Parts: sequence; C-alpha cells; structure tokens
Amino acid sequence: MTQSFSVVGKPLPRVDSMDQTMGKTQYVDDMTLPDMLVGRHLLSIHAHARILRIDTSRAESLPGVRGVITGSDLPITYGILPISQDEHALAVDRVRYVGEPVAAVAAVDAATAEEALGLIDVEYEPLDEVVTLEQAFADDRPILHGDGLGQNVHRSAALEFGDVEEGFARADYIREDVFFFGGNTHAALETHAALASYSQTGKLTLWSSTQVPHYVHRTLEKVLELPAGRIRVVAPAIGGGFGGKTDPFSHELTAAKLSMVTGKPVKINLSREEVFYAHRGRHPVLMWIKTGFENDGTITSMRFKTFLDGGAYGSYGVASLYYTGALQPTTYRIPNYRFEGVRVFTNKPPCGPKRGHGTPQPRFGLECQLDKAADHLGIDPATIRRRNAVEPFSTTVNHLRITSCALVECIDKVVEESGFAGKHRQLPSGRGVGLAVGAYMSGAGLPIYFNDMPQSEVQVKVDRGGGVTVFSMATDIGQGSTTMLATVIAESLGLEPADMIMVTADTDLTPVDLGSYSSRVTFMAGNAAVVAGRKIRSRVVQAVADELETEPGSIVAEHGRVGVAGDPDRSVSWADGVRLAIAATGPLVESGGYTAPKLAGSFRGAGVGISPAYSYSACVVEVDCDAATGIVKVERVWLAHDIGRALNPLLTEGQVEGGVYMGLGEALYEEHAFRGSLHRGPSLLDYKIPTALDMPPVETFLIESDDPEGPFGAKEVGQGPLLPVIPAVANAIHDALGVRIDEVPITPPKIVAALREVSRGRPGRVGPVTIPDYEFTRLTRVEVPEGFVTP
Repeated sequence: MTQSFSVVGKPLPRVDSMDQTMGKTQYVDDMTLPDMLVGRHLLSIHAHARILRIDTSRAESLPGVRGVITGSDLPITYGILPISQDEHALAVDRVRYVGEPVAAVAAVDAATAEEALGLIDVEYEPLDEVVTLEQAFADDRPILHGDGLGQNVHRSAALEFGDVEEGFARADYIREDVFFFGGNTHAALETHAALASYSQTGKLTLWSSTQVPHYVHRTLEKVLELPAGRIRVVAPAIGGGFGGKTDPFSHELTAAKLSMVTGKPVKINLSREEVFYAHRGRHPVLMWIKTGFENDGTITSMRFKTFLDGGAYGSYGVASLYYTGALQPTTYRIPNYRFEGVRVFTNKPPCGPKRGHGTPQPRFGLECQLDKAADHLGIDPATIRRRNAVEPFSTTVNHLRITSCALVECIDKVVEESGFAGKHRQLPSGRGVGLAVGAYMSGAGLPIYFNDMPQSEVQVKVDRGGGVTVFSMATDIGQGSTTMLATVIAESLGLEPADMIMVTADTDLTPVDLGSYSSRVTFMAGNAAVVAGRKIRSRVVQAVADELETEPGSIVAEHGRVGVAGDPDRSVSWADGVRLAIAATGPLVESGGYTAPKLAGSFRGAGVGISPAYSYSACVVEVDCDAATGIVKVERVWLAHDIGRALNPLLTEGQVEGGVYMGLGEALYEEHAFRGSLHRGPSLLDYKIPTALDMPPVETFLIESDDPEGPFGAKEVGQGPLLPVIPAVANAIHDALGVRIDEVPITPPKIVAALREVSRGRPGRVGPVTIPDYEFTRLTRVEVPEGFVTP
C-alpha cells in the first residue's frame, strides 16, 4: 500500500508504507517541478591562495544562464559544530584546498552551466601551502584561519585519569609502538545532490541527500537569514551515507540561494570528483601508544597520543579528536590512562566523520599492540583480551558508564567457531588468523547544540479505521531505520510492520530527530517510538477493558486483535478497539521522546564518548598471503556482535556484513592519497574499493545481552562491527608471514618491503617510527571515578 498527497500542488517525496507482500519500504518521490534549473560550482585550482578578483560578467551574459553567485552573496560562516563555524558556502577572500567552491551558476541545462563556469574570471595570489603534519607544526607557515605565520593547530587535548607513571612503575613489561592510519573516504554509490525551490510566498524547500535534515535546516536559517518557519528540508531515500552526509554542505546552500535569486527550482548534483573534494572522510592519524603490562598480561597503565590531519576546515574535527582517545577504556580495564591529541589544519579537503567516527584509527593501533604484547609475554591473543575485558554494569577509568556488555561472550564465540586456537601459529606459512575486538556507542550522549529538549521524537496517529501512521525525522540511509521504527511501533500495538505507514525525514511534517549519525537511531528514535506506541496501546487497552468490563491488566494486543488473554471470544479487532478509544478519549494521536541520561563529567572533553549503551564486537579473520607478490586474500571472517537484542535479525546481519566489507576495504585498499596538495585520483577508478568478488564469506553471530535501557533491549549495529576488522586483518597477516605492517592500508608493496627486511636479518616491519615533537600543555588530571574496579 502506498499513499501520496499534496501540499500547494506538489507531491511530498517522503511517504513510505511497508509493502504487504515484500516487506520492503516503498518511496513516493516522483516530483515534477516546472522550469527547473541546473546548478554547477566553479572550483578552486589552488590549494592555498588569496582571491584578488572575481569577474562573472561574461558568464551572466551567456544565453541560458539565469543566475551567478559568489562568496559575497553568502558571507555568513557556518559549520556543523557551534565551536567550528569556519566555512563559507563559496570561498570569501581565500581558498584553502583544491576543489573548494568559489562561484556557482544556475542555467537552463547542464551544458550551459558548464560553459558558464569557463567564462568566470578569477584572479588568485598563490600562498605557501601547509600539507604535512610537520608543516602544520612549523612556525614559518601561513596560518590558514588567521593572518601571519605560525602553527596551524586547530585543537589539542590532554587528559589523565589516575596516575600513569605509577602504573608504569609497577609494570613487568612496557612497550611503545607507533602506528599510522591513512585517510580514506566514504565512497557512497550515490553522490551528493540537492534540489531547492523558493516559492513566491517566500517558502524555501530543500530536498537533499543528507543524514541530518535538522542540522541542514538550522544552517539554512543562519546562512540565508530566513525565518525557521519558512524553511522545509526533506531527505529522500539516499544511496548510502556512512557519515559523509552528516555535515551541511556548500551545494545545499548555493542551490537554495540560486533558487532565491532566480525564482526557479535549482538542482545541484555533485560529480564523483566533487564528492572527493567535499570529503569529510576518515582523518589520517599518527599514533604513539605506551602500555604497561604485568607478566600475566594485565594492563597497568597506558599513554595514547594522536596527531590528526584535519584538512582545511573544522567539520566534526573537535569531536573526532576526542574520539581518538575516548573509547579505548570501553573494552579494557585500564587503571591509569593518559590521552593526548592534537588536530591540525592543512590545505587538503576537510576531514570529518566516517563510520566509527574517530575510533577505528586508535582501535587499529591498540589491537595490534595487544597482539605484540601477547606474543612477547607468551600469552594467547584471546587470553590477554579476556583478562583485561571490561565487565557489565561498570564504570571505566575515564568516567564512561557501561551497561550491558557481552565482550567476553563475543570473543569466546568467534574463537570457537573459527577454530582460532588450533590455527593461530599453526597454519602453513602464508596462511594465518588474527583476532581483534571493538566497542561503539549507541548514540552520542549529548546533542551537538546543548539543550534539554528530547534528542528524538516520534508521533503516532491512528485513524478511525485502525490505520497507523508514524512520523519521525529519522533518516533512512540504507541502515533500515524506517523498518526499525515500524517494527517497534507494530510490536507495541500487536500489529505487523507491514501495517505501518511511515512519514519520515521531513522538517515540516515530522517531529525532530537529530539525524542518522553515531549509531543513535535505533536506541534513541527506537526508545521514542516505544513511548509513543505504549501510549497508544494504553488508551486502546483501557477502552477495550471498559467495553468488556474487565481490568486493563488482563488485556493483550496481538495479531491484530485486542482482548482478554487466552479468551478469543472476549476480544475485538484492532480497528474496533481504536474506535472505542476514540469515542472514549478523542483523537488517537500520541508522541514520545527520548533524552539520554546525564552522563557527562565536569572535565573538559567529558561530553565526547558518553553514551546510554555500548555495543561490543569480536572478529577473527583468516588470510592467505602470497609472499612473492604481497597480495592478501581474505578467506573468511567470523564476527560476533553484542546487539543487545536484534529487532530484525536479517537487517542486523546485513549491517554486520556491511561493516566487514568497509573494514576490509580500509585495511587493504582504500586511501585518500595526495601528491602534495593534489588528490592523487579523485575517482573510483583510482580509489580502490572491494567488489563483490573480493568479499569473503562472513559468519555473523548475534549475541543478545538485552540492554536494560534499549528499545526492547536493542543496541547499535551500524558502526561497531567495522572496528575490529582492520586490526584483525593486520594481526592475521603477521600470523601468516611474521611481518608487521603498522599502517593502513596494508598494500602488497608494503608486505614485500617488510619481507625484504626479514631477508636482510632486520625486523620485518613497515610503519612510522617517530612522532612530531609537539608539547601538549594544559594537562587536565581527573580523579578515578567511584566504582571503578582495578584489574
């Protein structure tokens, strides 16, 4: 069943209903807008330069061109974080990376728009570039966000929990390692696109391929200086996001402005090359880890330093920085912990959040170091992880609250199912197995803009015929959030998901949800849906109980009927129950909201990493490596994920497999590589991602720990399963060949180089050996929380 309706003569693009026969969501997104214009961006050809002059007169006079705008038309800065309002929709005065938008045109067709771009004259004054970490820390380079010369440090952090030096003093074994995680991008199959229409009544509607319609709405209000009530943002079904569509983007703002200027709808669809420049992908991170162990493998102390190359702008970078240090203690009981991190600006496309946001990089380093320590101490890799594993319903040294936790069960499951104990160090040369674990948040504990309002809201309306419509701003990016909401409401009402009509991701029609990021939707929107669904159920149950002259506690709602448990003759249909409820108490419309518990400490940075619940994963990877060529073939992957409870096992397994796929790509292929400030190959011909032929069999195991605060016990699955895959590959390669590749991606030339070192009698290792000589100041010392259990 599919429904469509209109507002001011335009069909709404986001009304979903669950197909009765196929169990899939259908989308009504056909839209015809008269006289739609095509928008295009003129991109900077310099990585760093002053804009001395822009002459758009020739472009404006080209037949078919309806509008041309530059940075002066959109002078207000914006950014996703309130502390990083450093971007312009079009560059003003200075460009900071190759590919930064400088001007935008709207024309009757794409060919005319492209021709117009070539008629815009821009005069630049090239400036010295900042490309590497070393250059960013130098005192003689231009400050990218400011005037003069100096360091380009965006933000630094230094936190100590407990006494790390005391912990090292009682360690039997201390090791230091340096790792590097290369930057990579999301590579969603659908590129970014936006369509804006500014009506004669002064109402702006933007349809955009975004994960965060709420935050795009806020940005449009600020930059365009329009009243919030005159802006509508709709997020149609999009072809993947993975974090790459969680920022407000230039093309959304320029499409809107061009529509306001021309009075016509304007569509901007970024090319694949432009998406690489828009980026917001994984930060390149250099890491130094020093960890103390007792002889049995128990961790006594840890210091963790991270150096992030953030690219040209802030994006989520401050949060990314703290995330590189926040979640290490969520898997292991670290009694003394110091994190020091710094993010710098460089003349490259801005980095931001990608699946796992800031945590895959440190997880790679930590899990590889644990394997090295286990090898030195003569301990099995699974044993050292079990020995240090966090316990359920505990508190970490950095004040994170753990609820349900099945980490040990996940380890045990993949070790058993993969035959890890019988394979590790025992397979023929060239073949090996590796183990790693990970943890991730079920939603960030705080909203981006601090307030006391719900972080997710859901409304449910039931019509007199029993039809149920669910309204939520949660954006489905392929992870199945719409199906999840339908399932939760249906379960609450004793109906089927196919009975639900879903209206989602429309700021005019749906209540606020902050967006599809940080694996928050199942936990937060799901809990809001539970509240709304139970309110509806309570009213129907009460009305039926009154009709049957019995107590509400004896009434059940299941299989489309409402009545006395165990007595089918004393029941009514769902539709009749609804009519009774409406007759008794009025229209059957209810809402639910979810606000995370207040978990943040009082120290600076305490708001990053907190979450109402954490998921846990363990992974074993088996590889077959060719020593002559360095080519790695992943034979099989076993992954166990603590999901809390799987609301839809099929979708959950699909999310696990998607995480494995992305993890394998990052481990072996993907790299956002540059020659100086020039992208080495902004296309999917040059940027290698795995194909279906590269994907190995994946055995997925869902471990249900039944979280007490999750909707029906559920936790996240969208991001956590990726985390252990990358270090498990690295550890498997070491088991196969005896070499350590301490940087990703782990490419064949690196493996061959490490084996060449072995043949020369040297350690078989490829990776960084030093870190910048950067002084972290303002160390914040934080007391160990009450309730922390020392290993």
